[in-house]
Amino acid sequence: MRVYIPATVPMLRELVTNRELAPIGATAFAVTPALREAYASGDDEELAEVAMGEAARASLRLLAAEREDDDESGASGRPVYRRAVIAADVTGAKLRPDLDDAVVKLAAPISYDQIGAVHVDLAEAEPQVAKAVDVVDAADLGDTDAEFVLGDAEDHQLAWYAAQELPFLLDLL
Repeated sequence: MRVYIPATVPMLRELVTNRELAPIGATAFAVTPALREAYASGDDEELAEVAMGEAARASLRLLAAEREDDDESGASGRPVYRRAVIAADVTGAKLRPDLDDAVVKLAAPISYDQIGAVHVDLAEAEPQVAKAVDVVDAADLGDTDAEFVLGDAEDHQLAWYAAQELPFLLDLL
């Protein structure tokens, strides 16, 4: 099953260094039967975009947690405000329709060999992503102003990178 795992730049660095990554809560997103049912139309490619979009939004929450951790620890560096999504092929993922239509729970950490691609925001998205991190929860609760701010970040397409390009991308960040 192709899954989309929300990530941050430090998580990508961990993946390159350790050659595996245990996603937070073993959570990923995929084209599930519940997601197919939720959309009256749409082919597999369109539904995969929906699942990847959900993972990108979850990446905003991971960025918020990173920023909080840095604030609490007194770390001087600021997070890299780029959403990241890892596309990987896995077996044994369990459906989690109790959480959302596209959510799955992974059976194990992913290895570098399972990566199909990595999707990361380009530099020009950083200002909008930084603002979206502040309002993602409010947007989910229906705040229309927050939804506009979130939409500005989500208007940026994530760039596609092959797994073998990931170390070089991280060197450039």
